[in-house]
Amino acid sequence: MRQVLRVAAGGFLATSLFLSLGAMQSGTVTSPTNADSAKLGILVELFTSEGCSSCPPADELLRRLDRQRAISKCQIVVLGEHVDYWDQSGWRDRFSSHEFTDRQQEYARRFSTSGPYTPEMVVDGKREFVGNDSRSLQAALDKAASEPKASVLISSADVDGNELRLTLETGALPPGHRRADLYVAVAENSDETRVQGGENSGRQLQHAAVLRVLEKIAKVGPEGVQRATVLHIPKDLKKDNLRVVAFVQEPGNGAVLGSTVRILGREDR
Repeated sequence: MRQVLRVAAGGFLATSLFLSLGAMQSGTVTSPTNADSAKLGILVELFTSEGCSSCPPADELLRRLDRQRAISKCQIVVLGEHVDYWDQSGWRDRFSSHEFTDRQQEYARRFSTSGPYTPEMVVDGKREFVGNDSRSLQAALDKAASEPKASVLISSADVDGNELRLTLETGALPPGHRRADLYVAVAENSDETRVQGGENSGRQLQHAAVLRVLEKIAKVGPEGVQRATVLHIPKDLKKDNLRVVAFVQEPGNGAVLGSTVRILGREDR
């Protein structure tokens, strides 16, 4: 696996992040609530690794973005996806998964990039850029907010041991879209690691929306779908630190047509 590192011209420069989707200074933002799950969502995926020295600024940008609450018809739904191709650098990322690497590789094929790299952000499956580039993020969010979306609702979510029981429904797909897949992701609201080796040795890294489980649970037709499902979650996940993300995506890591998030536990970032 090739490790491609790039430095964004825009970078992560501002001390306060302003976004047109409910732009507020980082000191006054509030976290998304379960009531926001009825809003139309924009999915922001960050491909990252604790073994990559360029990733902490992108992780921080994702954390700030996660703390934004959109004052609009859209909410911002974030996922931190830790890839595994940095694990041979002297430090193994405990959140890494080859499944997330495969997902990023599929994006690389679709976007015709030279290959997977970290940090990389993907917005609604349509636009990719270096993950610490706040200007590109702003532009991608502005564009995504102007596009038609399907509604996605998590109407119930209950944890019993290592089982997560869900009921979900989606609205009709946007015009011109006839089929898609419904995904459910389980993530930790927040986590942190004291890195003991590799490029980030000695650093305390903080993460938001750390993806742990991702499953495709249904096919979605033009009129939408309703589905109840049970997911098995890792035993180390704490019930008071979980969120569920649901999104509708065209096959082959195509366009994300709608997304939502439901917070199951407390948020402490």
